[in-house]
Amino acid sequence: MADAKVIPFDDDRSRGGAQRSARRRSAPRRAGDPAAVSEVKALPGQQDGQHEGQHDGQAGTERAREAGGAVPGQRGGGWDRRIAGGLSFLRRRLTGEYEVDDFGYDEELTDQVLMSLLRPFYEKYFRVEVKGIENIPADGGALIVANHSGTLPLDGLMMQVAVHDNHPHGRHLRLLAADLVFMLPVVNELARKAGHTLACAEDAERLLERGELVGVMPEGFKGIGKPFSERYKLQRFGRGGFVSTALRTGSPIVPCSIVGAEEIYPMIGNAKTLARVLGFPYFPITPTFPWLGPLGAVPLPTKWTIQFGEPIPTDGYPPEAAEDPMLMFNLTDQVREQIQHSLYKLLVQRRSVFF
Repeated sequence: MADAKVIPFDDDRSRGGAQRSARRRSAPRRAGDPAAVSEVKALPGQQDGQHEGQHDGQAGTERAREAGGAVPGQRGGGWDRRIAGGLSFLRRRLTGEYEVDDFGYDEELTDQVLMSLLRPFYEKYFRVEVKGIENIPADGGALIVANHSGTLPLDGLMMQVAVHDNHPHGRHLRLLAADLVFMLPVVNELARKAGHTLACAEDAERLLERGELVGVMPEGFKGIGKPFSERYKLQRFGRGGFVSTALRTGSPIVPCSIVGAEEIYPMIGNAKTLARVLGFPYFPITPTFPWLGPLGAVPLPTKWTIQFGEPIPTDGYPPEAAEDPMLMFNLTDQVREQIQHSLYKLLVQRRSVFF
């Protein structure tokens, strides 16, 4: 496998921009109309008025019925409704009657399939507890900045489920990922379908300007691949590229602290030579992997807590503030310190790693 190259999120240069644009333009489109590009519209907020809220609630109920799921406020959807919804879903997939945006995001597939596959891990295996969901805006763009850990990036996926299932408006989180994700077969397509995109300022800014929730983990491989002895100690946040993007779009920054992911794969060693041969940023050695083979790849069932902190507004700064290195440094440090403080506080409150 070719060496993986990590595109830093804070790199504002147009390196590879033409190639990325070409890849985005070649993303799957609606069947029967290859040239058409359909944008996935953001869900409206409460401030649009009571009438629109009622209309949105009725539309959501109809979508739930059509998909065969449970209608909000009612228990169960009934087997006949589930079967009908499943057949309707399969018909739309086979006939191409579904929409994706120009990043390749497939909202229907994410809601009906990908979220359903992740939800058992979220609810039953890691038993995720969510705090501070009210700090995520009801509508409009916002940048959620979280710590990164766990050897494999399961924390980002659990954060995506946490936002979608707990936010009153069921908002979708669009994660920024390193280009290694988009070099892996199968994983590449699934990441695009789930709404993820390259961790670069260009893509992040486009999503924020559309009013999307964007998630970023500035520690990158330094955080996810750190040894177990350094658990819950935040690594360097780069040069503040995520702050610059938030300033350009006037989007609030929501700090997010995740406790529990550090222990799912306690990394006690790193086979660096093997990592270079395989083209990976690191090759983890844990108490169970590679000694137990595939069984060693099963994560430990730790108890997770995801806490969203109070948003840090950026819309009060002038446009030229995005080019002020001192301001970016101060805001980056503020976000980092807020996340680190919340991590320590959650660790003190935690009764056990597993309960």
